[in-house]
This record gives sequence, structure tokens and C-alpha cells, in this order.
Amino acid sequence: MHQESLWQAQKRTNPGHSAWYIQRFEQMRADGADLDGEARLLDAMAPRGSRILDAGCGPGRVGGEMSRRGHTVVGVDADFELIAAARKDFPDVLWLVEDLADLDLPAAGIAEPFDVIVCAGNVLTFLAPETAPAVLRNFARHLGLGGRVVTGFGAGRGYAFEDFLIDAKESGLSCQSRFATWDLKPWTPSADFMVTILSRD
Repeated sequence: MHQESLWQAQKRTNPGHSAWYIQRFEQMRADGADLDGEARLLDAMAPRGSRILDAGCGPGRVGGEMSRRGHTVVGVDADFELIAAARKDFPDVLWLVEDLADLDLPAAGIAEPFDVIVCAGNVLTFLAPETAPAVLRNFARHLGLGGRVVTGFGAGRGYAFEDFLIDAKESGLSCQSRFATWDLKPWTPSADFMVTILSRD
């Protein structure tokens, strides 16, 4: 049993946090905000009909859009409320309640590896302390031959970019490229966000 994640800690101190998060994105979509930037990048990277793992999927914003674009998506999140929202909005996608540090989809009957694993929305900064290496090892284990992992998270959230790259390397994942935004603006040491594309060694 892993210690409490930072997301769970927020929910413990504020039980309405997940509902607020869901409502926030519903309102943004109603206001016409562009919420599909991550999916556009992933769709450009993935062959038609790819298998996509949305790791830390939340209410299904990215995975749902990837499914709409014709990919086979499995979404995983440890938050029951967020998964319930994803199932409501995107009922044709398989959404699972799982801790990414314990992820073992073959044990759940999902044996086929993934072409792309996406971990967006600062998910890596909300994990339980010291579990990021286990999560990255699980990503490597679920990735198909030639597949890629795409992550995105911000600076100043307790997980230094260089520490992440070291953890990824030690987990069997090599950095192919990194950017400052999901629309691929160049990454610089002063960037406050990092989108990273990883491949299995």
C-alpha cells in the first residue's frame, strides 16, 4: 500500500476538490476554450487506430478526444469521482480505477501493449512521494515496440525536470525530445512547463 498521493491529500482537506475539477473543465468547454491541444499532438504522433493509454486520465478529456479520433483508448485514474465523470461523458471508452504505481493491465486481462502512453495534466506532480520511478517503470512495461510515452507537467511543483529525466532513464525510457508547450514551442532552461517524448530503451 502506497502512502497518500498529493491528489488524495487535497481531497482529504477539501472533499469537494474532484467535483470542482470536473466542473472547471466543463465550464471551460462551455465557454469555448480549446481543451484538445494534447490530443492534437498525440493524434499527429499515432498511426490510425492506435492503442492509447491515458495515464491519470481524470474525467477523460484527452482520452475521450483520442477515442473520437478513432483510436482505442484505455484510461486509468485512482480517483473514483473522476473516472465516474469519464464514464458518463465517454461511455464507449474503457476507464479503470487504478493507482499508476501499481499498474498491471495484463493482470486485468488487457495484455496488448500500447502505441502511445500519455500522462498529461501535471499528473506526475500529484503522485505519492517517491512513487514516480515505479510509475515510469510501469509505463515502460506497458509500451509496445516502437511506442512512445508523452508527459507534461509544470515547474515548481516538487518534481524537478532533471530529476524526472533521471528517473525516466533509470526506468528504461530515453528522452527523444522535449518542448515548453503542447504546441511544441522550443524548451529552454527557463521554461516553466515541459512536454517530454520518451521511448523505451
